[in-house]
Amino acid sequence: MKLRTLRDLDVRGKRVLLREDLNVPLEGSKIADYTRVDAALPTLHYLRSHDSRTIVVSHLGRPDGKREPKYSLRPLVAALEERLGMPVKFADDCIGEPAESAAAALQDGEILLLENVRFHPGEENNDPTFARSLARLADVYVNDAFGTAHRAHASTEGVAHLLPNAAGLLMEAEVDALSKLLENPAQPYVCIIGGAKVKDKVGVFTNLIERVQAFCIGGGMANTFLCAQDVSVGRSLRDDDLAPAKSILALAAAKTIPLQLPTDVVVAPAIDAESEAQNVPLDRIRDRMILDIGVQTARAYSSSIERAKTIVFNGPMGVYERKAFQSGTRAIGEAIAQATQNGAFSVVGGGDAAAAAHELGFASQVSHLSTGGGATLEFLEGKTLPGIAALCA
Repeated sequence: MKLRTLRDLDVRGKRVLLREDLNVPLEGSKIADYTRVDAALPTLHYLRSHDSRTIVVSHLGRPDGKREPKYSLRPLVAALEERLGMPVKFADDCIGEPAESAAAALQDGEILLLENVRFHPGEENNDPTFARSLARLADVYVNDAFGTAHRAHASTEGVAHLLPNAAGLLMEAEVDALSKLLENPAQPYVCIIGGAKVKDKVGVFTNLIERVQAFCIGGGMANTFLCAQDVSVGRSLRDDDLAPAKSILALAAAKTIPLQLPTDVVVAPAIDAESEAQNVPLDRIRDRMILDIGVQTARAYSSSIERAKTIVFNGPMGVYERKAFQSGTRAIGEAIAQATQNGAFSVVGGGDAAAAAHELGFASQVSHLSTGGGATLEFLEGKTLPGIAALCA
């Protein structure tokens, strides 16, 4: 299937219903992180420069189909105005008279932000009547919200069947970048995978195992793999069910794909006991918690990464938020940045991986930083994302 893109649509003078992911973290009424706002700007600039009448729809938080003032999108108006350098109108609802009158009053080049679409239960239920109410606002539909593309909601999937549609610039960039990880990737190909639980990423392992030359494993899931090989991990986070890890180990062995696991680790009695952190071999973990990969492991992983031509980083190596336990993830980030500089194609998956890349300063040194969390994960698992499928011919 071919993804329809924004350049395939005639948007000049048209009312464009633009689905963005403006689900930003708030501290009170202030935005704590502008990453998702900034990610929306290229498409907003494109539409403005092409004299469209842009109607932005998004969700924020989990209001469960009810109007919750703390989840209002109103604080986003000032953020968008500041970054776009122009006024942004606001409608107190996303459907009905407030939205319809505001949309009808728009002039070429103007932008309207609608109130939180999840204030209505019809959004998450993908209710056809609710989708039609959204579609009445516009002439065409553009989905730029990759982070919600794995959800078949009214504003991400339902409305796409009611209007001429296309992917926004961010959506297009995400699909292009992530597709390179699945379709004839340049070799050697290394996947650095972390996170808390093996069971959450079984699909990534099974879908990528035919494509990669090595997995470098860290985070809580590394502890589960070590347990599956009868290594005692003390009081470390791990899955109770070792069956998925054993299954992946057996599959990797059958495919002769290396699963690189820690040979040394950083341990402490607790996460908040940073002063007691120690780098130890696996036989000296005792009753402590593994909170990062060790120095030797980081060097081994970095060596694999620096030789790679395709790299995906999908989860931190440890509790990177704490200084004592961020060295492993930092070393991996530096290796990815160096490989990218040397010509490798690198992708940092969304969620915790992207947060770690920003925190440790290598976000700008990779080929692509995904804005998706669950959407990125499901894409790498090879699943069909409903928000993307609806935009394909």
